[in-house]
Amino acid sequence: MAKITKIKMKTNSSAKKRFSKTGGKVVKIKRAKAYRRHLMTRASAKTNRQLRRATYFSSADLPGIKLLLPN
Repeated sequence: MAKITKIKMKTNSSAKKRFSKTGGKVVKIKRAKAYRRHLMTRASAKTNRQLRRATYFSSADLPGIKLLLPN
C-alpha cells in the first residue's frame, strides 16, 4: 500500500537568488536597489554610493514575496 505524503511547496528559484530573509521576530526581506545595471558613469558618486546598500520590501509587497519564499 502506497504511503500518502504531503506535497511540498517549491521555492521560486529566481527569488531565492535575489532575496534573503532577516532573522528575528519580525521577518523582513532584503533586496538590492534598482537602477544600478548600466550607465552609472552619468550618475553622481552620491547616487552610486546610496544604490550600493540593500533595502527592504515595503509592507504592500510582502504578501506576494512570501508566496515565492515559503521556507
